[in-house]
Amino acid sequence: MTAVALGFMPEPLIVPLDRILPSRKVPVGLSISRKFKQIRSSIEEIGLIEPLSVTAANPTSGQHLLLDGHIRLVVLKDLGLQEASCLVATDDEAYTYNNRVNRLPTIQEHFMIRRAIERGVRRRSSGLRFTIDLRAAYGKLLAS
Repeated sequence: MTAVALGFMPEPLIVPLDRILPSRKVPVGLSISRKFKQIRSSIEEIGLIEPLSVTAANPTSGQHLLLDGHIRLVVLKDLGLQEASCLVATDDEAYTYNNRVNRLPTIQEHFMIRRAIERGVRRRSSGLRFTIDLRAAYGKLLAS
């Protein structure tokens, strides 16, 4: 039997943000979008949940190419952070990577919000920041 090759190094790597090169431009108006505000509030409230996905460092420049997490990278810089946890890709799939990324389904978002509530995320600020009805979320949590 042959071993299965891992797509990423098993352990995340802490990378300085100035060593991460985005692979695409940030859209105009990103910082006022709902998605940006949700990601920013999530990082402010409970930290970076999903590490950025990057290539291995270029041997000459030491730079990592960002494969996934462009909005998270902008948010981290906006918050004044200097480094981030990154998953380092072990193969050269940068040109197709985003086609293989599974976006967060609604049910998974529900479970993340539920975990945040169970971990004590502040009720008052979270509803506005996550743009959800926290009364409904708490009601569903108590009902289960």
